[in-house]
Amino acid sequence: MHTRHPRGLTLPAHRLPDLPGRVAIPGQSRGASPLTLFNTAPPEIAERTLLACLHSRTWARLVAGHRPYPDADALLAAADEAAYDLGAADLAEALAAESLPDLPEDTYSAAHTALNAAQAAYEARFGHAFVICLDEVPAEERLDRVLADIRSRLANDPEEERLVAAEQLRRLARGRLRRCLKGAGDCATSR
Repeated sequence: MHTRHPRGLTLPAHRLPDLPGRVAIPGQSRGASPLTLFNTAPPEIAERTLLACLHSRTWARLVAGHRPYPDADALLAAADEAAYDLGAADLAEALAAESLPDLPEDTYSAAHTALNAAQAAYEARFGHAFVICLDEVPAEERLDRVLADIRSRLANDPEEERLVAAEQLRRLARGRLRRCLKGAGDCATSR
C-alpha cells in the first residue's frame, strides 16, 4: 500500500470562529422540512440559526421577522435583500465574525505563511478579515483563488472593498442558508 506524504510541514486549516447557535433548529421533529422548522421556530431560535449563516443581528432580525416563507427561494431572496440593506456597522459586525477559508489539510506551511502575510496586509489596509465565497470553486483551486483575490483586492480603495466584502458576505450567507435548508444542520460550516 502506497501512502502519500505531504511535501513539507502542514499547519492546521483556518477555522470559522465558534458562533453561538450553530445547530440549525434544535429538537427537529421527524418528517418536517428544515424550512417548516425554521418558519415555526421561536424568534430567538430562528435568529440564532441565521446568525450562524451571517453574524449580523440586524440581518438575522430582518430575515426572521418576515417568516413564514412559502418556499426556499423566497427565504433566499429575503436573505439577499436584507444583506443588501446592511449598513457599515452591520457589515463590521459580520466581518468581525469571519475568518479565512479552510485550506486543505495537506497544504504546505509556505502557503499558510503566504496566506497569513496577505491577510495581515489586508487587515492593516481595511481593518477587517478578508472574506471570499468559494462555494463554486473546486477544492484544488481554492488556495490559488484565495491568494490571487486577496492580492487583487488589496489594490481596491476602502469604499470599493467594502462593497466587494459585502457581496462576498451575502454570497457566504446564501450558501450557508441553502445548506441549512437542505438539512445539513450546521450553517456555520460553509466551506
